[in-house]
Amino acid sequence: MINQIAMTFIQGPVVEEQVQLTLTELCQACSAEEEYVLAWVFEGVLEPVGESPQDWRFSGDSLRRARLARRLTRDLEINPPGVALALDLLDEIAALRARVQRLGAR
Repeated sequence: MINQIAMTFIQGPVVEEQVQLTLTELCQACSAEEEYVLAWVFEGVLEPVGESPQDWRFSGDSLRRARLARRLTRDLEINPPGVALALDLLDEIAALRARVQRLGAR
């Protein structure tokens, strides 16, 4: 007897990639005070598009990073330069894991 597995594929855009948030919206979405977000931009944690804070637009990836930065700030009491370092190290770990996985798939 052969087991049949029903699979359903869902196709659509990844909303996070299409999100464009203002500074105020980003602050609300990640429950962070504006001073923290400004510090994270200054430290390079977030890279908004636009000339000034009033014109800035943040991507879905920025929202993900801001939420993580907020957790690091709140839970571990890490200051903005420390948050920048921690996120850089987490990005490096993710890149190395992806590389190891690609090498292992050969």
